[in-house]
Amino acid sequence: MSELRQRSTAKASKASDTPPRQHRDETNHGIGLLDIIRVIAILVIGSCGLSYYMTDSESVLWGYRPWYTRWPVVKQWVQGPVILTPSQLALYNGTDATLPLYVVVNGTVFDVSANRMIYGPGGSYNFFAGRDATRAFVTGCFQEDLTADMRGVETMYVPVEDVEESLTSGQKKIRREKELREAKAKVEGAVRRWVLFFRNHKKYFEAGRVIENEVTGEPWPLCESAQKQRPKRSTLES
Repeated sequence: MSELRQRSTAKASKASDTPPRQHRDETNHGIGLLDIIRVIAILVIGSCGLSYYMTDSESVLWGYRPWYTRWPVVKQWVQGPVILTPSQLALYNGTDATLPLYVVVNGTVFDVSANRMIYGPGGSYNFFAGRDATRAFVTGCFQEDLTADMRGVETMYVPVEDVEESLTSGQKKIRREKELREAKAKVEGAVRRWVLFFRNHKKYFEAGRVIENEVTGEPWPLCESAQKQRPKRSTLES
């Protein structure tokens, strides 16, 4: 009887020393590939959903829209860039609703059909449609400067000589040449900013180019508003 009790005690002790197989499996179980994929999927879906909500249902990629997700851009890419003369460009001013709406800056055609409320007939900036009005973009003279003729625009950045100075004619000439170079650089910078504005806009896209007519005749006069913006020498010297 005593021997039987000892055997039972030994078996119980051996059984208690050996953990259940299920318990060992749970202890050794780590994060698997499926778990990682599941977490990543949840994060991506959550981010896309939040983006869709925060951008007023416009994008699931936080405002980023690849060009191939925009049908008008894809269609333009398939058809190729448009090449227009100024007279042909005039047809794309929004009067014909079946045609795209074009705005041109420095010879580059941009399709702004997505914003007909602004650039179409009756819109606040309809005067820009169907023409290259680069000069007006720089000077801000929306009535007088609706032209691509940029000659003399740099004058708006050249100081007005409103004081007498004790400089020789040679010194004044050198200074004026320097100021003209700087003024032309400012004009180029202003044009570049407008080109980038339309090129990077989420609703507009580049459609082609305009074959500009050769500029001849007298330079376009500087508009009154741009003339008033010119810096004064007396202010610069003070």
